Amino acid sequence: MSVLPDRPVPVLVVEDDAQLGPLLVRGLADEGYDATWLQDGTAALIESQGVNFSVAVLDVMLPGMSGFELCRRLRIDHPALIILMLTARDDVDDRVRGLDSGADDYLVKPFAFTELAARLRALRRRESLTTSPRLEVAGLLIDSHDHTVTAHGIPVALSPKEFALLRLLARNLATTLPRDQILLEIWGTVQHTDPNIVDQYVSYLRRKLDPIDTGVTLRTVRGIGFRLERP
Repeated sequence: MSVLPDRPVPVLVVEDDAQLGPLLVRGLADEGYDATWLQDGTAALIESQGVNFSVAVLDVMLPGMSGFELCRRLRIDHPALIILMLTARDDVDDRVRGLDSGADDYLVKPFAFTELAARLRALRRRESLTTSPRLEVAGLLIDSHDHTVTAHGIPVALSPKEFALLRLLARNLATTLPRDQILLEIWGTVQHTDPNIVDQYVSYLRRKLDPIDTGVTLRTVRGIGFRLERP
C-alpha cells in the first residue's frame, strides 16, 4: 500500500488513448498524485500556464502538438518540472529525441503501472537530492516546487516566464548574466528569439518587484545584461 503525502502532488497526464488515460489517473491517485488528464498537446500547454504541476507524463503521439514539442515547451516554461515520456515505439532515435527535448525519463508501451510509479518516485528522489526547492534572497522566497514567490510573506504574482527569470537571476546573485545566456536558459534558443524580449521581461519584473520591499535590486549592466543584487 502506498503512503500518501499530506498534499497530493499535481501531475499533468497527456495521453490521447481514451482507455489508458483514466487508468493512469486512477493509478496515480492511489500513489498520492492529483492527476489532470488531457488528450491534446495544445490544450495541455495552455493548462500548464495556469496550474503549477510538479510532474508531467506525456505520450509522444498526440493531436494538436507532438509530445516532443510539448516536452520542449514545458521544459522552457517550467525548468523544475519532472517529465516522463511514453511511447509505443522502442526506437533509440525516439528515446534520444525525447531526452534531448527535455524529458527526464522514457517508458516504452506496454508497461506495468508499478514500473511507471517506481520511475516517478526515483525521479522525485533525485530531484530532492540535487536541487533545493526553496531559494531565499533577502526578503524574497522563491519556491520551485509550488512555483510561488513571496516578499516578506506577501505573495507576488508572476507569470511562468517571469518566475523562471527571477529564479535564474537569484541563483546567480550579484553575477551579471548576458542576454544570450538568459535567452538560452529561459527561452531555450538564441537564434530564433528577439533578444529584446529579455529587456521586456526584466521590465515586467521591475514593475512587480520595485513597489515591494524585497531587499534586492534588478540592475541593467549596459551592453552586457542583467543581475540581481542586494543594494
